[in-house]
Amino acid sequence: MYDIIGDVHGQAALLKKLLLKLGYEKSENGYFHAKRKAIFVGDFINRGPEIRKTIRLIRKMVKNGNAFAILGNHEINAILFHLKDKSGKPLIKESRKNYLSLFKTINEFSTYPDEWEKHLQWMRRLPLFLELKGIRIVHACWSDSAVEIVKSALNEKRSRKSIFSEYYKNPKSKLSKSINILTKGINLTMPSDLKVVNNKGVVPREFRLSWWKNPDGKTFREMSFESKYKLPAYTVPKEIIPATFFYSKNEPIIFFGHYCRANGPHIINTNLCCVDSCVSGAKLLTAYSWKGEKVLNKKNLYQAN
Repeated sequence: MYDIIGDVHGQAALLKKLLLKLGYEKSENGYFHAKRKAIFVGDFINRGPEIRKTIRLIRKMVKNGNAFAILGNHEINAILFHLKDKSGKPLIKESRKNYLSLFKTINEFSTYPDEWEKHLQWMRRLPLFLELKGIRIVHACWSDSAVEIVKSALNEKRSRKSIFSEYYKNPKSKLSKSINILTKGINLTMPSDLKVVNNKGVVPREFRLSWWKNPDGKTFREMSFESKYKLPAYTVPKEIIPATFFYSKNEPIIFFGHYCRANGPHIINTNLCCVDSCVSGAKLLTAYSWKGEKVLNKKNLYQAN
């Protein structure tokens, strides 16, 4: 069975603590468990103090068959930042907000350029989601249509570089939108003439949506999946709601990260679990130890701090 581990963000020491707590042992071939495999939900680079150690640890586990890993939005940003056009010049010619946190990773590898290049090649080969018997794994949001579009692109035998180049250069393509959905989820961007004040007196211009809910008749508070503040209990106008992906309780269990849940709750529904505990803020790393059950059980949550 599997241990699904949330966004690590360069916190190698916490990751080691959590693996030991889950019963993994250290060997020359990395951490392993005699009966279980770890699954990393993405976002293992940036922010933390031990990014290089984190990547090396996770790669070693994956290489030796003791773990799976999928891409998060931070790994995708790293891949995009290093893509080059046909003339060999970087596709990204100016620093943007999304890439600022990447500089800490780049700086840590400044004296290990060859190693960093190999890590980038490895990350390009990682999947955007996993479908295993009884469970699904994605970084931010599960959408059947987005999954099928990505599968179709991979079935065309396209190179990963061409897929990520399209993602960057053609943000309105179906493939680009699908990758965004899987790795960033669904955000509601507020129109300029509508202001909603949260419980901290801030007027957010966008917020993360609970993508698995039917939005009809729901309030801003009910549809928000923010962990840092509460929105008011006003019904969201239908005109501004983006498409969400209602997820039935009869479907397979989904594990995801991305949303910085701090102390939780991590189990959202009987078949939905967010294992991101905001490791760079709350200094907690969370895992769910799945033993084949069809209904999630909070007793199977593990944390290291």
